[in-house]
Amino acid sequence: MRPRIVYVHGSGPKPRAELLRAQWDRALFGRDAGNVSHLAYWAPVLRPDTLPDTASDPLEGRPGAVAEAEAEAEAEAEAEAEAGPGFGAEGGAESSGAAGGPGAEVPARPALEDPAHFAARTAAAAAARTARTRSAGPGTGAGTGAGSGAAPAGAAGGAPLGAWLHGMTYLAEALALAEEPRPGRGAEPLPRALPLPRPARTALFRQLVRHSFEDVYAYFFGGVGPAVRQVVADALTAAADARDRDGGGPLVVVGHSLGSIVAYEVLASRDIPVDLFVTLGSPLAIREVQDLLAVPPAVPPGTRLWLNASDARDLVALDHTLRPEYGPPGRVTDLLVVNGSENHHGVCEYLADPLVREPIRRVLDRIA
Repeated sequence: MRPRIVYVHGSGPKPRAELLRAQWDRALFGRDAGNVSHLAYWAPVLRPDTLPDTASDPLEGRPGAVAEAEAEAEAEAEAEAEAGPGFGAEGGAESSGAAGGPGAEVPARPALEDPAHFAARTAAAAAARTARTRSAGPGTGAGTGAGSGAAPAGAAGGAPLGAWLHGMTYLAEALALAEEPRPGRGAEPLPRALPLPRPARTALFRQLVRHSFEDVYAYFFGGVGPAVRQVVADALTAAADARDRDGGGPLVVVGHSLGSIVAYEVLASRDIPVDLFVTLGSPLAIREVQDLLAVPPAVPPGTRLWLNASDARDLVALDHTLRPEYGPPGRVTDLLVVNGSENHHGVCEYLADPLVREPIRRVLDRIA
């Protein structure tokens, strides 16, 4: 008998599959888990270019992430300025109505961007990117069913998922200010004048917000949902079949960020026996996300136990409790943990936390 674990990664650009799987293995087990671990590598569906081996994953929040995020923001602002008015970070001129109605331009970025403008620009850029993906036709992952439809108008004509985007954006502002380095003894703790200057960490948190929102938006409205789910379904089937060939054993599924949504939808639609489902930094508690799921919120039929862990400062999770909506509540455990990555969303820090690591290793006791 041999246990199996399936990793479902989250948003943003990713390194090659084998390197990413090894990173998760080392964070969880301290070593390569060999053929016990499987990775559902769906990143190429949304982002065909992989990160170089030496590059940092921008959403992992590793040391140096603040400077890297600021450099990325500056490069994007320069590119937008060169492209001219109406062009967002994705390089497109028009949105599909995410902000300002059909045909609205992506707002130009001001020198010092306030949160409301950032949210509007991010929504418009996500809609523009999604419209281009859908108009590209065959080969883009477009399909029918949940996760592939055109974006509906949000409440009061706002952006779909707009409340989640605004919540992340304003929490990012609060976190950036709270985590700004404090002055020494006897120095003025905060400027006397309001509004306060934009903290250096704002770029880091906004990078997380932008990448996460754009990918979740593309998953639900860009026609790529079916293709992403198929990658995850194939990985789960391969792991379950390999386990059965080895005489059985426990199966654990770990989903991070957007990966937790994809894993949930696949498990909810298939009766796959799973001993432990783990969601990390997950937006599944967000009501707007729940309204877009293919099935009503509930523990997937084949899942015995569900562990949901997040840091209270994780912008993507925002709402941290699944038990009220995903019944039966006795099979769901919500945990608040401390994620020490720079953006409090890094998956390796989640996997290394004892409150996450130990339950997984108890289930997979043959490689613990």
